[in-house]
Amino acid sequence: MMEREGPGKRSDYKVFRTIGTRWSDNDTYGHMNNVVHYSLFDTAVNGFLIESGVLDIKGGVEIFLVVETGCRYYAEMTFPDVVTAGIRVAKLGNSSVRYEIGLFRNDDETAAAEGFFIHVNIDRLSRRAVPFGHAVRRLLEPLLVTS
Repeated sequence: MMEREGPGKRSDYKVFRTIGTRWSDNDTYGHMNNVVHYSLFDTAVNGFLIESGVLDIKGGVEIFLVVETGCRYYAEMTFPDVVTAGIRVAKLGNSSVRYEIGLFRNDDETAAAEGFFIHVNIDRLSRRAVPFGHAVRRLLEPLLVTS
């Protein structure tokens, strides 16, 4: 059996976004439901892209679609925790990017959960993959990490 890799540290990530939890994030077991983690990943990355000016969700010619996701859970989080999402880029292709996101509970230095998702750059009308433009590459290249 392969041994599971342990959680990452804040220092493993390049960009950070703070996201508050909500009462409705808790499930009947008293902790944040696993589906919320995926929402936090999406919120962190897309918020970063929108605020950086490379994603216009209403009128942009190009959009990003998620084609694959995954998550590993290490520690519980619950409302009213404050979550800091660390973002890094593990792979930057011609029209796709693999983001890796660490979710850190309150001031913890070790991730409570770590996940990934792959975005593909899509032409809004044709729904076909298109190469990233210069602005997207300039934004994402500094986030690239080597394993």
